[in-house]
Amino acid sequence: MKLLVTGADGFTGRHFTAYARARGHEVSALQADLKDCDALHQEIAQAAPEFVVHLAAISFVGHADAGTFYDVNVIGTLNLLDALAALAQLPRNILLASSANVYGNCDQSPISEEQVPTPVNHYAVSKLAMEHMAGTYLDRLPLFLVRPFNYTGPGQAESFLIPKLIAHFSRRAETVKLGNLDVEREFNDVRFVCEAYLRLLEKAKPGEIYNVCTNQPVALKSVLELLSQLTGHRLQVEVNPTLARSNEIHRLCGNPAKLKSVIGEIPSPALQDTLRWMLDHASSTH
Repeated sequence: MKLLVTGADGFTGRHFTAYARARGHEVSALQADLKDCDALHQEIAQAAPEFVVHLAAISFVGHADAGTFYDVNVIGTLNLLDALAALAQLPRNILLASSANVYGNCDQSPISEEQVPTPVNHYAVSKLAMEHMAGTYLDRLPLFLVRPFNYTGPGQAESFLIPKLIAHFSRRAETVKLGNLDVEREFNDVRFVCEAYLRLLEKAKPGEIYNVCTNQPVALKSVLELLSQLTGHRLQVEVNPTLARSNEIHRLCGNPAKLKSVIGEIPSPALQDTLRWMLDHASSTH
């Protein structure tokens, strides 16, 4: 496959680019700013990609500037799609990364793609707006959407929960400040996500939405216990109310039935293996 990847220097982008190249695919990383329409059109015309993986986004829910979510996640994607629609030879398939955050707090668990989104923060609202905007291009472009549930791996910013815990355990800190401890999340492995994306590029149907998930939620307290077992170190947890978001999503896990029906089973590394991988990486970079 001849792939063009946006956000290739981000957490997911770095892993996906390396993963795709290791499997023999030709990967180009988009250099143009998504807000620079002229540069975007020029670079995309030159790249002439067969497949596009759009990962570039503002993805940290607690990002300070709410307007940036919309500038990048919605308008940036619109600019990208305009440039792709102008190609003489259209791509065979375009993956647009949304987020399971669009579902918000809902009673249904596990969550299927039929669940009505009820986003509760600017990040999620911007992703849902992006989805609706992208739908207006379906008469011109073959594109589909993925809603990945939480995933992690080496290189993810410490503003995210698991990397924050990895950093504290790897340096054997005495305490860690956390918000709400009573949350359950899927903490999938980024390698699982990369494999799912590659398979979907070949098999996804334009206009469809796919949850990228495993339906294996883990309580935060269980993650702390696993890390204690792996490192032989115990952290004292201090609950900091300022870190607990008032609109916190308490339980987030997805139904992978639709994903599996299209791309089959993907062996997903156990959380213990993912955490060990991250701890090894942290120790080798310090």
